[in-house]
Amino acid sequence: MRLSTGDKVFQTLIYASLIILGIVMFYPFWNSLVISFNEGRDTALGGVTIWPRAFTLENYNVVFKDTRLLNSFWISVMRTVIGTILSVFVTSLLAYGMSKRDLQLRNYYMIFFIVTMFFSGGLIPTFLLVRNLGLMNTFWVMIIPGLISVYHMIIFRTFFSALPDGLEESAKIDGCSNYGIFFRIVVPISGPIIATIGLFTAVGHWNDWFTGAIYISKDELLPIQTLLRQIMNSNIMTEMSSGNAIAMEHINRNRSITTKSLLMATMMVATIPIILTYPFLQKYFVKGVLIGSIKG
Repeated sequence: MRLSTGDKVFQTLIYASLIILGIVMFYPFWNSLVISFNEGRDTALGGVTIWPRAFTLENYNVVFKDTRLLNSFWISVMRTVIGTILSVFVTSLLAYGMSKRDLQLRNYYMIFFIVTMFFSGGLIPTFLLVRNLGLMNTFWVMIIPGLISVYHMIIFRTFFSALPDGLEESAKIDGCSNYGIFFRIVVPISGPIIATIGLFTAVGHWNDWFTGAIYISKDELLPIQTLLRQIMNSNIMTEMSSGNAIAMEHINRNRSITTKSLLMATMMVATIPIILTYPFLQKYFVKGVLIGSIKG
């Protein structure tokens, strides 16, 4: 079908607006990346925009020689992997049960869950509960309190409710239990929705700094985002070299390193890993969201 002149003009304006919006949103990240690869003293002169003017890796040398940062990085990696796997497993299992129309008091359970989406006990009661459970200053304080997401459970439940009843009926005839049906039939055909919810959960775990700031005081358990916030709120030179003679030697030897360049390098180390996960899950992302939200 041929487009009219007005439609072509409108389409051109839409594409141009999207391109401009994309550039506006992407440029701050790109500029931070460029500054992280540029000499700090040269960056202070201004004019470093889309390409490093004085390329250097010294900023990253200091960052990767900071033992606290590397430890926090692996804490975040373990938290993201373990937290995502457990959260998706428990949430999907709950959603599968809630998708059964013959479940007694099903509507009351849903009301109970939905209420928790809009109302919470508050920070102080939550803090007291976590402390009384003995989760303070433990790795599991970043996993257990947020193990179930009601929002994700509703998406899972909508998807499971749309599955043909014949799948389960034929499996039951073959002697399969409810757990067998879930793990052998439901999970294998739920790849798109699992990948989508897994991505949402992983991003939430990786970007969360608040949990570490409130419930963790041990440096060896701090996730990278919480440590980055502490560094940004203090003298980054002092923080990066505190108790680290190798990093201090690099800073003293190379005077081109500045607070801004070091901060940008640290931000990139904390940001890029989660960004790199998107291309691998992109093919599932849109399909999973549409299936989980429209069908039912």
